[in-house]
Amino acid sequence: MDNADIEKLRRAYALAPGNLPLLTILVDALVGSGRAPEALEMIRAVAVEDCTDVGRAGLANLFLQAGDPAAALTLCNGDSVPELWARAKACLALEDYREGLAAYDKAVAANPAIEDRDLRMRLTTGLEDTANTSGGNVVSFAVIRNDAQEKRTQPKRASGPAPIEPQSSKASFADIGGLDDIKKQIHRRIILPFQKPSLFQRFGRRAGGGVLLYGPPGCGKTLLARATAGECNATFYAVVISDILDMWFGESERKLTAIFEQARRTAPSVLFFDELEALAGKRQYSTDSSAARLVSQFLSNMDGFAQNNREVLVLAATNVPWAVDPAFRRPGRFDRVLFVPPPDRPARESILRLLLADRPVSRGVDISDVAKTTSGFSGADLRNLVESACDLAIEESLAAAAEQPLTAEHLRQALREVKPTTTEWLTTARNYARYANEGGQYDEVLQFLEKHGK
Repeated sequence: MDNADIEKLRRAYALAPGNLPLLTILVDALVGSGRAPEALEMIRAVAVEDCTDVGRAGLANLFLQAGDPAAALTLCNGDSVPELWARAKACLALEDYREGLAAYDKAVAANPAIEDRDLRMRLTTGLEDTANTSGGNVVSFAVIRNDAQEKRTQPKRASGPAPIEPQSSKASFADIGGLDDIKKQIHRRIILPFQKPSLFQRFGRRAGGGVLLYGPPGCGKTLLARATAGECNATFYAVVISDILDMWFGESERKLTAIFEQARRTAPSVLFFDELEALAGKRQYSTDSSAARLVSQFLSNMDGFAQNNREVLVLAATNVPWAVDPAFRRPGRFDRVLFVPPPDRPARESILRLLLADRPVSRGVDISDVAKTTSGFSGADLRNLVESACDLAIEESLAAAAEQPLTAEHLRQALREVKPTTTEWLTTARNYARYANEGGQYDEVLQFLEKHGK
């Protein structure tokens, strides 16, 4: 902007002194032309006592733009979001990182839509650098390398299987929406023997055994396992494939046995195997002898032939129960097989309430109506739906520079994009339930399909 345009702006501002939008344009033009002292003079002439909180923050930003952060800081004494934001930027310029970070966090807590990761990173980095350089002399260490250590060596066989770390499972059935029938069965058949061992011993019922959960992906099998461990107050081990499979001959079997031994030492305990079919697939379809040996070792450990599996509960989950070796269904192994179906309408409503509990939601959102229109959605699908709707609300919040709550329209738009993922599984399961239902093992699937018309 040339000097003639600046003069026009100056004359316009003289006719409307205190007009902050016009002053902002004028200050920007003066600073861009290298005339910052003139800009500061005009800013200082504004009657601060007549300004609102927003006006004081605007003046502070003008002082920052003109290169006087100290003057900007004197204007930002309130707790309004604009003043806190200006205070954070002024403190950054004055290298008062601690005070600036406190003002930034307070402003973002009041209005998350204004979050600026770059500003926070600069404040945090400045605070860390200050802390590192204020402790005295910096001592540097030289690293002495041994040439022999840098030579490549062939991988060596481990001396023994490393123990897996137990996980603290604080989940409970209250964290699971729906699945009331499944939770009742698990409580009666699994949790009570852990909680009332004397009574069950009197009737010759032992705590422990095996439970196989199967159903479509995303319907809560893993969460049920964690909640069961939490309700039992037992040590929880989540076993993944990499904890067992090994390239060396016999090592996979040794690792699996070591895991069971560890669970026995820390009883009462819960062993959870997700994606069971990867470790317990049908042996007749396996072309690898090591896979068959691993299945046999798994069966042997579950029988507890050489060891006592009392108070050791083995939980497993699979999306493809027809791929699991049938020997695992024998009583004493996975003798309790539970179908975890997609949530029905009351369960979907319960899940949606849990998912929306801590989010800003408009009063116009009818959760029961959303539950009605999401037939066939799994719990994971519902989470995806809510998160997609939240993305739309966040976009509106950023565009408006203020938090916008989640509305029914956001959910309707998300429903056009998010589709249920259980249909394919149910179609496959229906074929197995109709034509390969030996012993009625998939009767629950047939009952579910008949009830819900799938």
